[in-house]
Amino acid sequence: MNDPDPAVLEAAAAGADAVLSGLGPRKAAEYSIVSRGTRAIVTAMRAERVRRLVVVSVTGVLALPTPARPHPPGDPGVGVFVRTVLGPLARLRLGGHYADVARMEDDLRASGLDWTSVQLSVLTNRPPTGRYRTSCEQSVPRGYRIARADAAHFVLACLGMPETVGHSIAVAY
Repeated sequence: MNDPDPAVLEAAAAGADAVLSGLGPRKAAEYSIVSRGTRAIVTAMRAERVRRLVVVSVTGVLALPTPARPHPPGDPGVGVFVRTVLGPLARLRLGGHYADVARMEDDLRASGLDWTSVQLSVLTNRPPTGRYRTSCEQSVPRGYRIARADAAHFVLACLGMPETVGHSIAVAY
């Protein structure tokens, strides 16, 4: 895993109105790619004076402890089954990745940029519906999945939604 190249990121951000980030690991060993990559993107955006950043995140990550949030509140959007069965299984299987995304969320909050984090649940390859639910700073209740096309639609829509700035917004069916 190579370190992000600041010159490449600055060139990509130069003249942009906004940056969209969909960083994620390709291999199990790439545990820090999301937080490291986002920090590098934020640095490049500051250098190029770009303010708007929309990133893809993971539903439920705000309930994970981090150094900046050692005692996070629970997620009121998560039901009992997810909290007691699915959540622990996901953290067991993907714990390092979840922790990395939680650190990214902390970095966004400290960035000083006009950021939005779009928290996605399980992605499917189904056709887009154009109908989904959102929830601010918590998971969408009973929102277990979303089509990639609908997720992409919402990520792009956030660019024109100033009410999402400075928030983590979950989106699901």
